[in-house]
Amino acid sequence: MINRTIIISDSENIFKLFLSFCCLFCALSSSSQNEMETDSLYNFLMNLDEVVVTGTRVPRLLKDTPIQTRVISAKEIERSDATDIQDLLSQIMPGVEFSYAMNQQTHMNFGGFGGQSVLFLIDGERLAGETMDDVDFSRIDMNNVERIEVVRGASSALYGSSAGGGVINIITKRASKKWRADLQFRNGRHGNRRYMVCLDNKFRRFSNSLSATAYRNDSYDVKNGPEPVARVISTIYGHRMISVREKLMYTPVENLKLSGRVAFYMKELPRDIDMPERYRSYSGGLKGEWLISGDDRLEISYAFDQYDKSQYRRSSGAEYRNYSNVQNSIRAFWTHSFSSGDILSAGADYMRDWLSNSKLIDENKIQNNLDAFLQYDWRVNERWEIVGAARYDWFSEGRLSRVTPKISACYSPVRSLRLRVAYGLGFRAPTLKEKYYEFDMAGIWIVKGNPDLKPEQCNNVDLSAEYTRRNYNFTASVSYNNVRNRIATGLPHAEPSEPNQLYLDYINLDSYESVGAELSAQAAWNCGISARLSYAWTYEKNIRDKEGNTFNSQYMPPRPYSLTANINWNKFISKNYSLNLGVNGRVLSGVVNSEYKDYYDISAGVTDVRYPPYTLWKFSVTQTFFERFKISATLDNLFNYRPKYYYMNTPLTDGISFIVSVGITI
Repeated sequence: MINRTIIISDSENIFKLFLSFCCLFCALSSSSQNEMETDSLYNFLMNLDEVVVTGTRVPRLLKDTPIQTRVISAKEIERSDATDIQDLLSQIMPGVEFSYAMNQQTHMNFGGFGGQSVLFLIDGERLAGETMDDVDFSRIDMNNVERIEVVRGASSALYGSSAGGGVINIITKRASKKWRADLQFRNGRHGNRRYMVCLDNKFRRFSNSLSATAYRNDSYDVKNGPEPVARVISTIYGHRMISVREKLMYTPVENLKLSGRVAFYMKELPRDIDMPERYRSYSGGLKGEWLISGDDRLEISYAFDQYDKSQYRRSSGAEYRNYSNVQNSIRAFWTHSFSSGDILSAGADYMRDWLSNSKLIDENKIQNNLDAFLQYDWRVNERWEIVGAARYDWFSEGRLSRVTPKISACYSPVRSLRLRVAYGLGFRAPTLKEKYYEFDMAGIWIVKGNPDLKPEQCNNVDLSAEYTRRNYNFTASVSYNNVRNRIATGLPHAEPSEPNQLYLDYINLDSYESVGAELSAQAAWNCGISARLSYAWTYEKNIRDKEGNTFNSQYMPPRPYSLTANINWNKFISKNYSLNLGVNGRVLSGVVNSEYKDYYDISAGVTDVRYPPYTLWKFSVTQTFFERFKISATLDNLFNYRPKYYYMNTPLTDGISFIVSVGITI
């Protein structure tokens, strides 16, 4: 049995920092809060005129949505200078952390939920493939992204399996100019190079948007302190990546929109110089949006996504594919708007999921998934809105079926205050890998699938309050999650017939509970200063199996306290020159995890590994000339933080980094 304890001594300092930041808001605003109109600030501050879709699958203004939605805007993405979704979420979202496995594959912890329970979408479509039970985060690059919508809590009633912990929907841009080209180059330490190109074209009823990213960074060695108590990382592996995405739009008549998309991604990871790993994805889709009348809208779409893994042998020039996941899906979605403002939505999906994996018992497996869902948005009056939804899912593998409901309510006692409450039942069907995997893990043990796994079931309750006044916005939320039959790997054990061989089986855990809270404060002023501070707290109750044994998290536990901060100052020095100064950082508390002293000899027992608190900050200067040319200089890891030991749950940084980027818009 492996127990876990959590360090909580860092909470006081983080809370003091949060209060200090709020005081800074008040001090700055006292001299400038009347310089902007209240309504314009109200909308500017929260992007309230932004149209969002993820929370209800119906286009709604952010200020009117009954589901709490965090929108990461294109401006925030640009200022973060993030390359992929992992880089972005680490900087902006509190309560999100990425840890690493022995081969440095990445695993996400999102407020107590692993990546397998957080659904990632690109333009509303699922992604095929997984590594360490997470999507390949590096294939979700930030080039030409319009916004990212984050909805916490169980959303299975609208999105099905794997949405028990939340949904992160990446919305890509559509062409808005007759012709536009954006080019950017970035250079940093350890051979870090990034090239980005965006080409937009809009002509009459036709438009297209093409984006391409090429990225590379070299491997480098890091130093650890003496006598580490757990397995350490000595080499940070670099990689090469190429991503190309094309989106086409055609409007033959005013009430009909047709769109198509194609994308390609490839990453090469040279952990073994003579036999580098390669990861590829191919995706495409067609969509038709028909405004049947002023009250009725119909959307029909088809999506294809394929994710492959292979090894390239330089000596022979041959490439061997050992993994392929292909998903084909068809969707129909209809909405009807009533004169009262109520909205009725209904939809159905079909997905064929094909998996070929050399580590599966039969190598090839197919699963079909059918679902239907219904949602009603009831505008009770100007202050009250209630949304109810239900979904039915059926899976061919094991003939599994589930019904998942969700209900949420939004109440606005005054214009500046919104109170929201939501209950949702989330679920996650066991994957083909979890059912049929059989893999010798580096001679340590054999990870073995379990065809009798039950689906996870998550009861989720969320409460939130949002207050906006002039140039201030404050949000507070609390959530409770109770997960039954959580899918995880059990304790190592030997079969009577093979006493010298250890097995690690996938099992269902009896119960898992987590509680989370988040506070956020943001403001913007006419002097060009904007600021945001977010603080998250996460508590995990011990996980038990059906015999009462206590387990640790399947990967790393969440750090209980985390904080992200961002301050920007934008100044137009003249008509043809502007300057932006930005500081953003994150602070994470410590955590203790119990781990085996020797994975090759578990009889040696376990030891407590202390992952200390840490903080990372970034300072950037961006100059814009003639609204066409941009030059940016960034100091990343501003205070030169270096871990004493590079364990699996420490940031993989070896000190301060200077980054320069140049961009041009034509």
